[in-house]
Amino acid sequence: MTEPRGDRPHVPGYGTPETLDGTLPWSWALERLERATIYWLATTGADQAPHLIPIWGAWVDGRWYVEGGPTRWQRNLRENPQLAVKVESGEEVVIVEGSARELVAPPEPLSSAILAGYAKYQASAGYHASASHWAEGGLWELTPIKAFAWSIFPTDMTRFRF
Repeated sequence: MTEPRGDRPHVPGYGTPETLDGTLPWSWALERLERATIYWLATTGADQAPHLIPIWGAWVDGRWYVEGGPTRWQRNLRENPQLAVKVESGEEVVIVEGSARELVAPPEPLSSAILAGYAKYQASAGYHASASHWAEGGLWELTPIKAFAWSIFPTDMTRFRF
C-alpha cells in the first residue's frame, strides 16, 4: 500500500495551524493502529441510525479487519458499507474512515496475516482467532479513505488521504 498523503484538516475556530510544520507522520498513526486492542467501530444502517461499539480488530497491510457474528454492526455494513474506526485512546487519537467489504474464506497469505494481527489477544484474553470462523463470512475488511490523528489538539492534528 502506498503511504497516505498528510495535510491539515479544515476545522474553523479551533486554531488548527495553517502550515504542515508539526503534523504527525503516518508511521505514528500506523503504530497505534497496529498495537491497539480496543477499537471503536461506528456504522449506520439503511435507517441512518448510528451504531457505535468497542470491538477487537487487527490492522494488517494497510487495512483493518474485524470479525464477529450476525450482530447489528454487520447488518449495518451489509446495508451501508461506510464506517469509521477509532483506537480507544483519547490522548493519542487515530480515526480511520472508509468502506468495508465482507470476506469469505480469505486466501493465503492474507488469512495468515490477519490471524497474526489477532495474536495480540492470545496473552491478554486467551482468544485464538481461527480462519475456519470465516468460511461463510463474518470477517470484514476496511479500506481506508481518510484518517485523522493527533496527540496535542489542535497543534499536531493531521489528516491523511489514501
